[in-house]
Amino acid sequence: MRMRPTLSWAPTEELPPAITDLEPVADALSTGGVLVLSGAGISTESGIPDYRGEGGSLSRHTPMTYQDFTADAQARRRYWARSHLGWRTFGRARPNAGHRAVAAFERHGLLSGVITQNVDGLHQAAGSEDVVELHGGLERVVCLSCGTLSLRRELARRLEEANAGFEPAAAAINPDGDADLTDEQVGDFHVVSCAVCGGILKPDVVFFGEAVPPERVQHCRELVHDAVSLLVLGSSLTVMSGLRFVRYAAQAGKPVLIVNRDLTRGDRHAVARIALPLGPALTTVAVELGIAVNDETAGPA
Repeated sequence: MRMRPTLSWAPTEELPPAITDLEPVADALSTGGVLVLSGAGISTESGIPDYRGEGGSLSRHTPMTYQDFTADAQARRRYWARSHLGWRTFGRARPNAGHRAVAAFERHGLLSGVITQNVDGLHQAAGSEDVVELHGGLERVVCLSCGTLSLRRELARRLEEANAGFEPAAAAINPDGDADLTDEQVGDFHVVSCAVCGGILKPDVVFFGEAVPPERVQHCRELVHDAVSLLVLGSSLTVMSGLRFVRYAAQAGKPVLIVNRDLTRGDRHAVARIALPLGPALTTVAVELGIAVNDETAGPA
């Protein structure tokens, strides 16, 4: 039986109300040792939609699963056609004020690290250095046969050569870099193979239905263990890959703070959920702490 994505979550208990006071976040950061866990919501101000927020992509789009990708050549053709087109837009996204604020907090020694559920590379583009990509990164491609890693831009070049004139208009771009295309638009898009062994190529990201590598999970657990507090930014925590670290922090007696406009699956474990837009909220906190946030236009991911 194939695993389908966790598309939604509904609370089964009354959750504490959200607040708009940023003082708990400022207090935690001023203490230091804050571990950031970020989700798709931190990248929406960069023009990348989230999955489950208002107007999120899951309302119209079911992401590719690992099981479908590995078992079905036609599913791979659809994926790579849509992803190839989406990559052009996705790759031009630039860090926003939220990413830049996180990088500024790191530069000032207030963070113990950053775990991101995002695959867009925008934290690193903003200047963050100690980043764990929980779900991998779209800038890399892996061969499922020989394990060779290569750069996505090299694959993009090969796909362009193999599909000259492929220029359909996408209805939308999704958080995983996938573009919305019809089967007719996909047509007979040509998928290229691994240049080393001829095997199947896959973006170096964790698909729905695929497990996060256990060594990466353990590394993140160690980061939570060593942190003073956990600050969740822009994640609904619907899937267990991120929620487990919130639960682990709460069980260890570490304060959990969440900045997210909507309810999250981790709210009951948090000392507070602040319902404010991330970019302005984190910039405000930085100002309160006397930290300058670089507002220069950073490079693309």
